Amino acid sequence: MTQGNPLEVVVAGIKLVHPVMNASGFLGYTKEHIRRLASYGFSAIVTKTITPYPKKGYEPPIIIALPNGGLLNAVGLENPGKNCINDLVEESKKFGVPIIISAGGSTEEEFMNVAIEAELRGASAVELNLSCPHAKGYGIEIGADPQKVFSVVKNVSSVIKIPVIAKLGLSDKILDSAGKALEGGAKALTLINTVKAMTIDVYTLKPILSNIFGGLSGPPIHPIAVRVIYEVYKEYKTDIIGCGGVASWEDAAEFIAAGAKAIQVGTAIAFHNNPSELVKSMLKGLRTWLYMHKFKSIDEAVGAAQKV
Repeated sequence: MTQGNPLEVVVAGIKLVHPVMNASGFLGYTKEHIRRLASYGFSAIVTKTITPYPKKGYEPPIIIALPNGGLLNAVGLENPGKNCINDLVEESKKFGVPIIISAGGSTEEEFMNVAIEAELRGASAVELNLSCPHAKGYGIEIGADPQKVFSVVKNVSSVIKIPVIAKLGLSDKILDSAGKALEGGAKALTLINTVKAMTIDVYTLKPILSNIFGGLSGPPIHPIAVRVIYEVYKEYKTDIIGCGGVASWEDAAEFIAAGAKAIQVGTAIAFHNNPSELVKSMLKGLRTWLYMHKFKSIDEAVGAAQKV
């Protein structure tokens, strides 16, 4: 921690000036997206999930805003393929912000392919998307199987030197999957991804999303994420990046108290008129919160709710 900056953290070996980064999602696969995310004040930029080759997404409708403040989306991991990584890394370097490449794949070889490209182009880390709930063969089918998690993480970790972060979603084997990810070489865990859900139009009697199922994000999943972070930190005491419904400093602080060392913000960016002000308010709130509890750093606050 730098003298005078209680918010500085080191996650998966990456030094961050504060714990708030963006979540992999709708932004992060063009240079313009990188510029926008950097302008919001995030301490690191996480790209949209990138696959080895261009991937077409689902037909609209693919995103629905829900009355409860959540979002339901089934974009289908649409992205231009790994050839975009060089431009994304180069753009992030202009702002001096670490960039984490979210890697997707339907096989171990595909994950390795993207990870190797990320390291070659100078990325700070790779976040393995092992938990997308709506892209068949690309996500939750892997993350819900601890042995598959171990195999993917181990193989990716064996071919790159930059840190590997495993992003896991909700499943009844989340604790086992987390343990296997760490055993395979993950330096941190991102918890959690969106939760598989659906919504039906009661007038047409048809599912609204073209893919039928989508990923639920935003405030509705926040308490679920708190519970998962709490349990995983209690079991493994590892670096955790909390993700799921963070829309205020209180949400961020709750994740930290549960066991997270850093935070990702996703849905709140889409709903907020001024994301840079959102980030500023979170950082101001976290500083006050640390002072209130006499914590000298974020590190001292991590897992505080488990020490009470």
